Amino acid sequence: MQNHRFSNELIHESSPYLLQHAHNPVNWHPWNESTLLKAEREDKLMLVSIGYSSCHWCHVMEQESFQDENVAHLMNESFVCIKIDREELPDVDHFFMTAVQMTGSQGGWPLNCIALPDGKPVWGGTYFRKDHWMTILSEIHALFIKNRKAVYEYAEKLMSGVQNELISLPNTSIQDANENNIKSAIYGWKRLFDTVNGGMKGAPKFPMPVNLEFLLSYGKTKQDQEILGFIGLTLEKIAMGGIYDQVGGGFSRYSVDDHWKVPHFEKMLYDNAQLLSLYAKYYVTSPKTIWKEIYYESVAFLSRELGHPTGSFYSSLDADSDGIEGKFYLWKSSELKDILREEYELFADYYGVNGAGLWENDDNILVTPYKKEDFCHKTGLTLQELNFKISNWKKILLQNREKRIRPALDDKCITSWNALAAIAFCDGAKAFKDPNLKSMALSTGHFLLKHAIDNKGKLHRIWKNGKQTITGYLEDYALVIKALISLFEISGEIPWIKKAYELTAYLLENHYSENHGLFYSTQANGKSIIPTHFPVEDNVIPSGNSVMAMNLLQLSRIFLDIEMEKLAISMIYKLQNTTLKYPYAYAQWFSNLLAIDGNNLWEVVIAGPDASEMALELQSFGYENIVWAITETNSEIPILKGRIIPGKTAIYLCSNGTCRMPVFNIQDATSLLN
Repeated sequence: MQNHRFSNELIHESSPYLLQHAHNPVNWHPWNESTLLKAEREDKLMLVSIGYSSCHWCHVMEQESFQDENVAHLMNESFVCIKIDREELPDVDHFFMTAVQMTGSQGGWPLNCIALPDGKPVWGGTYFRKDHWMTILSEIHALFIKNRKAVYEYAEKLMSGVQNELISLPNTSIQDANENNIKSAIYGWKRLFDTVNGGMKGAPKFPMPVNLEFLLSYGKTKQDQEILGFIGLTLEKIAMGGIYDQVGGGFSRYSVDDHWKVPHFEKMLYDNAQLLSLYAKYYVTSPKTIWKEIYYESVAFLSRELGHPTGSFYSSLDADSDGIEGKFYLWKSSELKDILREEYELFADYYGVNGAGLWENDDNILVTPYKKEDFCHKTGLTLQELNFKISNWKKILLQNREKRIRPALDDKCITSWNALAAIAFCDGAKAFKDPNLKSMALSTGHFLLKHAIDNKGKLHRIWKNGKQTITGYLEDYALVIKALISLFEISGEIPWIKKAYELTAYLLENHYSENHGLFYSTQANGKSIIPTHFPVEDNVIPSGNSVMAMNLLQLSRIFLDIEMEKLAISMIYKLQNTTLKYPYAYAQWFSNLLAIDGNNLWEVVIAGPDASEMALELQSFGYENIVWAITETNSEIPILKGRIIPGKTAIYLCSNGTCRMPVFNIQDATSLLN
């Protein structure tokens, strides 16, 4: 057992990020009631430092400052020091991030804030070099001692501004969502498209799967070939770039350049899950082998490197290994020559070694400068021969890479991110008609039911080593409900949809604000020094409110619940003006808006002995704005009630529970749906 010179209160935590700091000389405390009382009792400023385990600059600041005994002495003497894993406590992160941005500073991680003993923020920033950090801490502490009144007055003003910001809502004046306004919003968005490299113009480049998924849906619904071509270009450029792990599959969080070459090397479950959904859905639109290959390679990555025997998935892989960012994924040409021998020259040409893939210090990030067809034309290889070589190269390099020092694994399971994984497998099961993906989706779903929900029916955000921690947030509830609806759609198993309805009822009772017509992030009557807020902006992950609006809409169709539909429509109209003005920041809301525009949301009911088989076939066509409900036997679920016709499998197309006459084969059903 390793002996440590220093230990602090973080040794009792389960978060890998907090445990990374458990033996700093800084006397770190977790964010809890006991720590907050300690700050008030000792009348000390709080120093709140927020990050996450795969954050490169978080590691840098720890090495430069938090492991330094002189820095630690200053921090310990003058402050109650608190470490927070932002993935565990997103509301606390959001609160302090809002405060920092309101002071005019740029947000990011690590996020370092100083607050009064009662928790009101007074200052904040991100990464600081050691000398600058010590100077700032000394100056703020001296100001607190010498001019406490001024510090408290500033904190009151800042806190008031933060509270107003947290509960403020976008402009809710109604702008008619007519065809012209929708086209105008899309036209403005198109001007931001990078039509050479895909994604949005400029650098860094984030995939932003929420935005791309909306644009794909819009392109299909409106038959906008320009947008569909842009989505294809973006997905192809991502797949050919260094942001995609050419050896082992899976995606890094973003690219630091404008052409997807140099990634920020951490791999997050939420990015990979949502990109899986996107590649599966685009495959239905454009059934090219590349989309299917990327999907299955990335599923293999999730299973191999983030998978847990329960069917759940860990949170992330670090950007660093052996103290160097990206080292695990980089290759020198000399190393590749030794490994691949006579295959090296062909491999190097295909993967841009010492060419398009050359980075710094003679390291290469593997990219694919050529499309397969073009490379075959150049080399005279057949596509079958090239695919065989690529498969063999990947196996060899993956085996060799496994001998390296691995990036650190964040081994906590986050409920909302696992829900995204379940949805990704559902989308794959639909697109590829793959029963194995259906099994994976159901397995992750069973994990959520067994380990994310407690015996009182409440969700928890974190599961690790058999223990549930952290009360679930709106994001967790919304995405779990969405996953449960998706699981019902591919399986027809009633418990999934019943649990979705139960969790929605809990949210309506405990998180919903009648006055604002939206859901709070945390329980509305919860007690905390951190004010709750209404998450509405869609970012890398869609907001809890935008997801819930669609959940309510879908559940209203399945349970024929008019009140749920009214709530959903009210939420969507509330955000309509902002959606049309800033579509790239409210993409899920835009999807919701299109679903209710002209009553574009339909239900397809399949009832009878061959329901599962027929559903598998019909769902593979990728129809937009469809709620699927399937059953092989009589069911009490309202949309399914009375749909069984003895000896037949009937397919109904319905709108708000009113169904057309049934058809009884796939050909007639596709004609009806088309």
